[in-house]
Amino acid sequence: MSGMNTRTPLEFLLSRRSVPVRMLATPTPDDATLTRLLTAAARVPDHGKLVPFRFAVLRKPAVDRLARITQDIGTAQGRDPEKLVKQAQAFLDAPMTVAVISTPRPDTPIPLVEQEQTAGLACLSLVNAAEAAGFGGHWLTGWMARDRDFLRAGLGLEPPATVAGFVHLGTPKGEPMERPRPDLDAITDWIDT
Repeated sequence: MSGMNTRTPLEFLLSRRSVPVRMLATPTPDDATLTRLLTAAARVPDHGKLVPFRFAVLRKPAVDRLARITQDIGTAQGRDPEKLVKQAQAFLDAPMTVAVISTPRPDTPIPLVEQEQTAGLACLSLVNAAEAAGFGGHWLTGWMARDRDFLRAGLGLEPPATVAGFVHLGTPKGEPMERPRPDLDAITDWIDT
């Protein structure tokens, strides 16, 4: 994205924004670049050093297969047809997707919520790494991220694994529109004592 090499890290974080999936195109990161992005994404806080996540790199045929599975399973479950079209379209629009899979370990003293947060942080880190490298990314979930039928058919996952996020990657087809951001005064308390 324009100006990325002239921004300081803080300026980058203050101006970062996700690129809508419909605005992502080829080229996608090549294998070497994607490996660097995944390496950056894996550098997240991880209480207990459990690495409670993994990555599934889905190239275009696999992403298109997830679109079909979304439509088929969602229809069989009686989900809203209009929403299903939109959810499947996100996969169809994505030139590449990385499913960040949450793999919590209930056999440890580390709370499950902390393990799931670590997987979520890997999603955000991947989106940020993609933008920092000149690509665009968008993190989505939807019912598919936790639905047992979808997870089994689409990714071969069994409990307790779920998807922390489908991170869609590609080259932006333009600058995404800015959106309203939180009013910092409304969400911040300064506590002195």
